[in-house]
Amino acid sequence: MTADLSTAPATSGEDAQFPPGAQILVRDEVWLVRNATRTEHDGARIEAVGASDFVRDQEAVFFTGLDRIELLDPRRTRLVRDDSPNFRRSRLFLEAVLRKTPLPQAERGLALADSFLLDALPYQQRPAQLALSGRNLRPRLLIADVVGLGKTLEIGLTLAELIRRGRGERILVVTPQHVLEQFQHELWTRFAIPLVRLDSVGIERIQREIPAGRNPFTYFKRVIVSIDTLKNTDQYKHHLERITWDAVVIDESHNLINKGSLRNQLARTLAPHTDALLLASATPHNGDARSFAELISLLDPAAIRDPEHYRAEDIKHLFIRRTKVSPEVREQMKGQWADRGPSRSIRVTATPAEEKVFEELAAVWLPSDGSKSVSDVPLFPYTLLKSFLSSHAALKATVSTRIKTLEKKDDPEATAAERAALHRLLELASGMTETDSGKFGALLEQLREIGVGPKSDTRVVVFSERVQTLEWLARTVPLALGFKGKAAQEAARVMHGGLSDEQQMQCVEDFGLADTPVRILFTGDVASEGVNLHRQCHQLVHYDVPWSLIRIEQRNGRIDRYGQPHQPQFRALILTSSVDGAKDDTLVSERLLEREAEAHRSLGTAEAVSGLYRAEAEEKSLIQDLLRGRDVDESLDADRTSGTDDSVDDFLADFFGAVGDEPEDDDTGASDAGGGDGTGAAVPRADVPRLFGSAREFLDEALREVYPDAHERLDLSADPETGLLSFVPPSDLVHRLKALPPEYVREQGLRDRLKVTFNRRLADSSLTRARASATSSWPDISLLTDLHPVMEWLTDKVLVRLDRQEAPVLTADVSRPTYLVQGIYSNALGRPTVVKWMAVTTDGEVDDDMVAVLRRAQVGPTMANPGLAHDTDHLAGAIPGVLDTAEAFLEQRREAWDEPLRAPIEEYKARLGAWEQPTLTTGGGSAPTATRDRLASLADSLLTTGRPMLRVLAVLAPAHAAA
Repeated sequence: MTADLSTAPATSGEDAQFPPGAQILVRDEVWLVRNATRTEHDGARIEAVGASDFVRDQEAVFFTGLDRIELLDPRRTRLVRDDSPNFRRSRLFLEAVLRKTPLPQAERGLALADSFLLDALPYQQRPAQLALSGRNLRPRLLIADVVGLGKTLEIGLTLAELIRRGRGERILVVTPQHVLEQFQHELWTRFAIPLVRLDSVGIERIQREIPAGRNPFTYFKRVIVSIDTLKNTDQYKHHLERITWDAVVIDESHNLINKGSLRNQLARTLAPHTDALLLASATPHNGDARSFAELISLLDPAAIRDPEHYRAEDIKHLFIRRTKVSPEVREQMKGQWADRGPSRSIRVTATPAEEKVFEELAAVWLPSDGSKSVSDVPLFPYTLLKSFLSSHAALKATVSTRIKTLEKKDDPEATAAERAALHRLLELASGMTETDSGKFGALLEQLREIGVGPKSDTRVVVFSERVQTLEWLARTVPLALGFKGKAAQEAARVMHGGLSDEQQMQCVEDFGLADTPVRILFTGDVASEGVNLHRQCHQLVHYDVPWSLIRIEQRNGRIDRYGQPHQPQFRALILTSSVDGAKDDTLVSERLLEREAEAHRSLGTAEAVSGLYRAEAEEKSLIQDLLRGRDVDESLDADRTSGTDDSVDDFLADFFGAVGDEPEDDDTGASDAGGGDGTGAAVPRADVPRLFGSAREFLDEALREVYPDAHERLDLSADPETGLLSFVPPSDLVHRLKALPPEYVREQGLRDRLKVTFNRRLADSSLTRARASATSSWPDISLLTDLHPVMEWLTDKVLVRLDRQEAPVLTADVSRPTYLVQGIYSNALGRPTVVKWMAVTTDGEVDDDMVAVLRRAQVGPTMANPGLAHDTDHLAGAIPGVLDTAEAFLEQRREAWDEPLRAPIEEYKARLGAWEQPTLTTGGGSAPTATRDRLASLADSLLTTGRPMLRVLAVLAPAHAAA
């Protein structure tokens, strides 16, 4: 059973050190370590792949508390000749060890940011920079960028960096159901990070396949699950509490705020059981300081002393937020993200049938002369009005539902007048058709102007708040535009919250594929959060307008987002009436559209204009203000903070105000991610040792070494002009493909043939073609990154070419035998804190830049292998002394190397003490002390402990020393 990292017991350095790439002896077989993590009761959990003949390529998991696991003693290393051309086997082995070894905890720079299928934009790299900066005890962060800046890409970059550090083996991503496939698609196609999608059906399928009682979340290492599936904590809580994740991602995390809700309970279950926690939301604040403190406490329980009184400065290390007008974003987006067009209000004159409804509403339900409404529920008349402003179909549904509600009441006389008025409205609405709808005719006119029709590929998304309106439009609009028969049925899709997750994802996918016949997506506000609709579309029509600036902005953000090559165009249908006292769309909707556009131009976001930070709160407040006689501007500009503490006002202003221009450097050169966006500050890069000039060079030589007959055995074809590699995957690679999305594997026939490339242009072209396909959004060619299963497979194949405790001897340009030694210090959690690559001679000289030594020794693809027979026994006899020299070298410098780690840990522990005292005075009892002790223990567990793990990798021998 795995356990909470924060409560994992401290262990000796020797116990914790089973670094990836090391060889271990278990059950008389040799295994290659892939990953090792601590558990509460069973020691270290070691994921391994078989290296010796009997278990070669088999995957297994061992526990040091249950199995005898021997880390092969480096002093017993056997030296062997390498007879491969140009010492290829040795060079590949050294490169593979470099690739498999996680970057140390002290390495704050980004290692992989420039190798993925996306533009290298520093602003999108900032979240990963902040997560690794050392200002947080663990990589925990709220990414609060506004709609459209690319939060999914920022998450992907951060996860990739964690994986490279050995801190991303087990990943759980939790998203709304309608963006599951979109998120999964982005992480694979952009970063080669495979996530297995587990909707409710998928979990049930796995539970049928695995032994009874087995935890379904241990079946795959990296999964993506709908929050609506997982929030059933009664069903899944016992599984989630028994597993520790390296990283958990929760998208649209503002849904977690309500304490006591199922979503909040889920987050409270997951947060203590993961090392890294990434929360993402464009609207993370609901205007209540305590609620936002609840969200921040998921990241760090001790970040905020008093949830009623705190400042942005207190938590700036835990969040990052930018807008489209932030200086860094604005500069980097030139030419890559078209500026949005104006929001056009299309005024539509009400038809005679609609004027009759306006008259009824103005006379009976929303009288302007001060008389009382027929309804004793103050807000209900506005519900009727909004339904009518959507469509007669929506009005009919709202009226019918209200009649049924009133008929169930015990006092029919008390509701007689309202029921009579409702029946009059029902009669008026029931007699209306498309010809009686001014907006319907205006919509057709606008769609034709946009270019939507049977002979056009132009697409448009039409938003409405009412399901009845969406379904009515989907039935009638295609026929009215001239679509016939089956084409009329295929031209439109309807998406709303009543559809299953599979149906919602299918709608999004169909709309994003260029060759599908869909031309119009009629959707409700379920699509206003997180969904990408800009792939084939830059036209949006608000059939009705939500009474919330935030919701308008969220809708517009579906097509106005990073990657949009065309100017987004927005239209809104504004129904006008000549009836005295009629509250038509000019009262609210038209003015809200203008205010949203003004806020977007000046601030980059409209979420803080009203001071309410929630779409539902904005609408409710606006209706209440209308009842008081205020207009839209008076409502939006009302002081919402009267009676609150000034520090809370300052916090909200800091958090939602304009992003600053000046970077504030920390110890890593990172910008102040909370208060400034770091314009002009370079994102630091990691120092990653490499023996080969490129990943392509490594792959080519590895294939020649492992499969010298690859053209026949793998049916390998390589196009030198395009860089495309195509081959039949062997069975052990096919086994690894189980981590890829099943529909992707099936649709592209990956078990029969793989197509991969290092050419980003070719991979991007394949992705573009997939989006233009009517059959699959998955590209047939994937980009080879360091994280790709093919690269991991080949790296493992290279490592097991040498038997247990073997190290090769190379004839090189050195004056005396030089031993290449890997030295790793780890913390109590088994994670590397210091990694050194040393070149050690028998007379006590140590150079900790092994790659530089190899270059000076002319170890490379052009070196000759003279086939000299060195005295390996004599060379091996010096290994114990060499290891003593290496350990002494490491111990002398350990304190200095550990200092960059110790300083932020001590700073965090000081903050813990400062947090605990005021918390105790608020009546928290022993809870703050227990939290302090737990987090302090975690902080201590991140420090280096024990002796270093040493490993002899190879020996460079001079030619004159040959026997």
